[in-house]
Amino acid sequence: MWNFDYLKQEPAYRGFTDPAIAAEKVYFIDPSSSLINIRKAVEQGLRFIYRQEDIPTGEKDNLISLLRNRELGSILPDGMIYDLDIIRMLGNQAVHTDKTVEKKRVLQAFLALFEFLDWIAYSYSRADNDVWDPDRRFNVDLLMQSPGSVSRTREPVKTEAKSEEPPKLPDLQNRKKEDYPLAPKEAETRKLYIDLMLENAGWKKDTNWLEEVPVSPMPTKSGKGNADYVLYGQDGKPLAILEAKKTTADLAKGRQQAALYADALEKQYGHRPVIFLSNGVETRIVDGEYPERKIADVYSPRDLDKLFNLRSRKQHLTPAHSSDRIAGRYYQKQAITAVCELLERKKRKALLVMATGSGKTRTAAALIDWLVQKSWVRNVLFLADRKMLVSQAKAAMEANLPDLSVTNLCEDKSNPDARIVVSTYQTIMNCVDTTSDTSGRIFTPGHFDLIVCDEVHRSIYNKYRDIFNYFDAPMVGLTATPKEEVDRNTYQLFELNDGNPTFAYSLEDGVKDHYLVSYETVETGTKFIQEGIHFDDLTEAEQEDYEERFADENGILPEKIDSTELNKTLFNRDTIRKVLGLLMEHGLHVDCGSRLGKTIIFARNHDHAEKILEVFHQEYPELGNDFAQIIDFQAYDPETLKRSFADPDKMPQIAISVDMLDTGVDVPSVLNLVFFKKVLSRTKFWQMIGRGTRLCEGLIDGKNKQKFLIFDFLNNFEFFRTNPHPAEPSGTVSVQSIIFATLFRMTWRLQA
Repeated sequence: MWNFDYLKQEPAYRGFTDPAIAAEKVYFIDPSSSLINIRKAVEQGLRFIYRQEDIPTGEKDNLISLLRNRELGSILPDGMIYDLDIIRMLGNQAVHTDKTVEKKRVLQAFLALFEFLDWIAYSYSRADNDVWDPDRRFNVDLLMQSPGSVSRTREPVKTEAKSEEPPKLPDLQNRKKEDYPLAPKEAETRKLYIDLMLENAGWKKDTNWLEEVPVSPMPTKSGKGNADYVLYGQDGKPLAILEAKKTTADLAKGRQQAALYADALEKQYGHRPVIFLSNGVETRIVDGEYPERKIADVYSPRDLDKLFNLRSRKQHLTPAHSSDRIAGRYYQKQAITAVCELLERKKRKALLVMATGSGKTRTAAALIDWLVQKSWVRNVLFLADRKMLVSQAKAAMEANLPDLSVTNLCEDKSNPDARIVVSTYQTIMNCVDTTSDTSGRIFTPGHFDLIVCDEVHRSIYNKYRDIFNYFDAPMVGLTATPKEEVDRNTYQLFELNDGNPTFAYSLEDGVKDHYLVSYETVETGTKFIQEGIHFDDLTEAEQEDYEERFADENGILPEKIDSTELNKTLFNRDTIRKVLGLLMEHGLHVDCGSRLGKTIIFARNHDHAEKILEVFHQEYPELGNDFAQIIDFQAYDPETLKRSFADPDKMPQIAISVDMLDTGVDVPSVLNLVFFKKVLSRTKFWQMIGRGTRLCEGLIDGKNKQKFLIFDFLNNFEFFRTNPHPAEPSGTVSVQSIIFATLFRMTWRLQA
């Protein structure tokens, strides 16, 4: 008989019941193997909850990702996630180290697992098979029974759980999950939480971590006190105090006491230690640099060494005399000054709104350079949401900051301790628990002193909030979205009032200062999109075209074509032919008007791009095969194609892009943009516009580039309620072209 046998009554529980019982069977002879199975049972239990609650698991469904899904926190009882995270950390020790796990810690893990699976039984038992018993308790004595002949192994005991996912349980008991009676957390459990947190951060008990350290003088009758935990540096000086409180206690109760300990140690050693406050569930830091705040874990020894090293050399940031070589334009220097003033006011979040082409990355590089000079920063994390943007950011950092080591974590994980780590959000998230050296984990909460987020917005935060909650560092966000268009949630993320970023430099500002060029939009009417097509409203010529297109085999003509019918009938080669005709006739040209200027056509997908290219070759065979080319991730060598496109003297003139040229590509010679897809992201919309804003000298018959055109056939400007530069096409457009361009816009609007 085992503690988890009762769960066998419900076959749907088998995925976590089998490893839980397997863990009990091997505890007597192999606690580490037992712990691995406990961890497996937790992982399977969480997957069961996700299925019952219809919570998507996302790209990764490993234990850490399952635990950190914010929806889970609203389902499990308070504090239970922390219990399960302790099991995760203990399981990692058992799997990744040769250190034997103490039996008392495995016992604590069993108690947490029992409460977790008991809560599942309470919350998800079927009405006809109620396996939950309010009087059931975990029996430690059962763990002491000999399991017989069981081989010692560090691998999880194999179970017979079925690989397929069990169905949802029908007719569940109508119980409120929040009413589940939680067991009280004892002092021993609280201490386990804190001890594991310290070990996970690289501290070694009785070496650089001591407990119950006598401290004096204190305002007590005896004049003495005992600090719960003191963490020491290599020179024997205290780096930090950790004041521990009961799990249910408010951390504020330990704030004054810890401050008094810090006062006493400062008098004794000549420097003030950092203060950590923890109840095992929540941990906070008081570092004297910024206001008290919540952190994911205590700092590692090298985090604190770095903090004190920087503190000893820190200088004032203002007035900011950042490098003119890196970012010498007046507004770039204003942006850097704005961030520096904010940091000196003890604020930790800044949002820079700067139009594409105004040098956001160079501004960030100059800011990093200045913060490093003034000893505010040593390690920097630069985040972007696409690998291509990460590669470009790395190149920019290396070019502008040659004295600082830079690594692209997406391509090379051999130098994670570089001064500047450039990464996608997903890559750094996956590296937190897996990247280490001889001193322990590298990406600890205090490793980075600054985080720069390229094109940050609320959806990025929602998807990757764990990164921002884990790393304890000031954050600077960069975006090209105009400040009026930045959503209010993004402002809230950076603790700013709506419409008031830390600094803003608009496209209009750039045009006025002659740093950027503006655009005109080439659009036709939107009447057909809103109302469909009525035969009686058309001119005679339009009616003829209408009859040719929409009469059925019996010659019967519908009075009206609504949007649904148009969606079925008009997405075809003829539509593409008409759109290309508008571009070739009315796009901006070079070489005395003989050649279309550099053009990006933003296609919906690869198949769409192939169809555009096919129609182009049919309509304009005299221009050759190289005039228009597809540049997307399916190309054999897209980087070479991009370089050729960026050269005004090389082909192609038309780049048909699928996501690859939407962002982060610098091609000053671009004169025409064709929005041939619906854009639903405001951030991406402005990034796409930014492909044409850069200056280019001598581009059009020896004259500088003055503007670029945007052909928007999908009503993207209308969708985002912004169309500041309307312009009619030069020359006369045929009625048929207007009809087909309009129908095309409507069709794609419906399909997107």
